[in-house]
This record gives sequence, structure tokens and C-alpha cells, in this order.
Amino acid sequence: MQPEWEMLMNEKSRRATVVAVVSASAALIAAGCSSSSKPSAGTSPATTATTAIPAAAAASTKTVPLVVYSAQGYDSAMTKAFQAATGIPVSLDDDSTGPLLTKIAAERSNPQWGLLWVDGDTAFAALDRQGQLLDYTPSAPFTTAGQALVPSDHSYVPTGTTLMAALIYNAAKITQVPTSYQGLLDPVYKGKVGMNDPSQSGPTFPFIAGVMNQLGGESGGVAAGESFFSKLKANGLHVFPTNGDTLHALETGQIDMGLIQSSAATGEVIKAPKSASFDPKIVYLPQPTLLPSAIGIDKGAPAAEQAEAEKFVDYVLSSAGQQVMQSGDPTGDSLYYPVVSGVTPLSGLPPFPSNYQRIDPYFWGPLENQVNTWFDSNIK
Repeated sequence: MQPEWEMLMNEKSRRATVVAVVSASAALIAAGCSSSSKPSAGTSPATTATTAIPAAAAASTKTVPLVVYSAQGYDSAMTKAFQAATGIPVSLDDDSTGPLLTKIAAERSNPQWGLLWVDGDTAFAALDRQGQLLDYTPSAPFTTAGQALVPSDHSYVPTGTTLMAALIYNAAKITQVPTSYQGLLDPVYKGKVGMNDPSQSGPTFPFIAGVMNQLGGESGGVAAGESFFSKLKANGLHVFPTNGDTLHALETGQIDMGLIQSSAATGEVIKAPKSASFDPKIVYLPQPTLLPSAIGIDKGAPAAEQAEAEKFVDYVLSSAGQQVMQSGDPTGDSLYYPVVSGVTPLSGLPPFPSNYQRIDPYFWGPLENQVNTWFDSNIK
């Protein structure tokens, strides 16, 4: 049975990259091998590219490939840096969030992953409820926002956060910026606002859930949110598939304001050519929702791979690992807000808001299919 969060789609399309993997079992896996064992140093999942495992690591009886499923723009750089620092061989399956979650669901009786790393914590809440995550508490000192993102049972670990949503607007056309979500309903903004489709854009459901949570809490949020988005549609809301499509509409003048993930909005401000007719800027409306990048470890992985996954988490949260995260995708996923104390955000980021909110993924996650279906039927 497909989990509620299977429709969670991450809009970033990335080429698959694989670091340090032996692909001898690719044919067996493609044929549906039923073995319950995880990949060993001589077997690993089918991948699109390989690099040789160092001789010392291959010869070691204490190391196995760490299989990383990831949808992060900096994951290739991170897995390479981790392998160089530790000698632990890594197999990276880089894909969008939705396909990775579908793969994990299909592999539930015979999991092939050791570590999952994607944006948004609703998927991890679902995996936790299914008993698929290994509890782990790293020693890294978290910021206040980071502490708010740590689940009480420590079933997954935040590694950074973005915000949903940033309001990116064309300052060449918009001189008066709304100060609340309700302000977007003003007739002066009729037909000028765009956002993403939650069925195609992974970060968009947490945004919708955050608006619902802000307007009506967990008891009345769904009804209050449906009323708000219905009014926004009546005021000419445009819905596009993903961040890139919404930004293209902003660049070409189809809309003058877009509600998208903060990293994508910041990247646009940094790299988009400015002109007399296009000057993108960002504001955060009150109580934007934290959207963490998070890591979970497969509870069914061999003990050796679990130990390697824990080392990977520690490396990501270390000073060296955070430097890799901030340099691996400089106009994309690297534009996150650190959740580890002592790490400074990249200079292009707007100041981190003081009035953010964190929604409960264990409450809102199971509502994702219901909310997305309603949105697609009534708002698109």
C-alpha cells in the first residue's frame, strides 16, 4: 500500500551521481533478487556511474558500502568528501524526493538503502511510524531552530533548514508589498500572485500545511486554509508545477509575486540579470514554515552500515561537512540556514526571521494526500 507521503515530489531534477560503488549485483537487483541482506563490499544497488573503491577499503572486512539515497544538490560533493575523510565507500543514489520515497516503499521487505537525505520531515515521520528508522542523537550543538526540528524520539536528524514560503516579488512592478498572507487577497494584487503545485513540488505541501496551521491550528486549520486558498484563487492565483516554472513566470511578467522555497528564491535574486523591468527581491510574511533538510538511517541495515551512517551524520554536521553543504550547490540547495551553532549562513541569504513556525510532521504528514487532492481539484 502506498504511504500518504508518496506524492511528495521534489521539483529539482538532478542527474544521478554515484560515488564509490561496486555494481556487481545490478543484474540480480534488476531481476528482482529476493535476498534480505544489504549490499556488501562486493554487491551494491544498480547505478548509472561508478568510481573505484580504494584498495584499502575494499580489502577491509570492517567496511561495507554506505548506500545513500539523496535529493540534495550538494550530495555528490558531500559523499566524495566523506569518503576521502573516512575511507568508507559510498554508493549515492541521487534522485528527486518522490521517486526515492517510492523506491523505499517498494523495498520495504528488502531495503537496499542505508541513509535517506531529503528536504521536509513529513516523509521521515511516516517512515518512523512504520518502524523503519534507527534512532540516533548526534553530539552537534543545534541552534534554537535546529532544536525545534529534532523529533522527540531522535528518529531523524535535521542538517539545515529553508523556509516555506519566501515571497519573491518584482520590485520594478510591486512598490507596496503585502505584510501578511491575508494581504495577498487585496484586489490590488489580483492576477499577480503565483505558487507551485503541491502534487509536483515537494516543498509546497509544507507551505500549505503551514498556512493552515497558522490560520486555524491543528483543529480547524484545514477548513481555514481551504477558505484562504479559495479566496486566493478568486483573486487570480496562478499555479505552476515547480519553483523553476514559477520563477519563469515571474521573469516573463506573467506574475509579479511568487510563493516558493527560500533557497530557490534566494538563488534567483543572486543569479538573475537585473533590468529596469525586472528587479527580484524577497520578504518573509509572518510565520513562514521551517522546511528542514533531514537525514534518517535505515533500522534494517546491517550494523556495520548503521555505524557508517552515524559517522556520515556526524560528518555532515561537523564544520568540514557544513562547508561542503555551503559550497556544493551555491545557487541552489546550499542557500539554507544552518541549524548547527557557529555556522554562518551564506551572505546572499536574507536575515533569518524571528517569527517562524515549525509544524508537527506527525500530524500534518498523514493529511498530505487529502490536502493535495483537494488543492488539485479546487485551486489549480
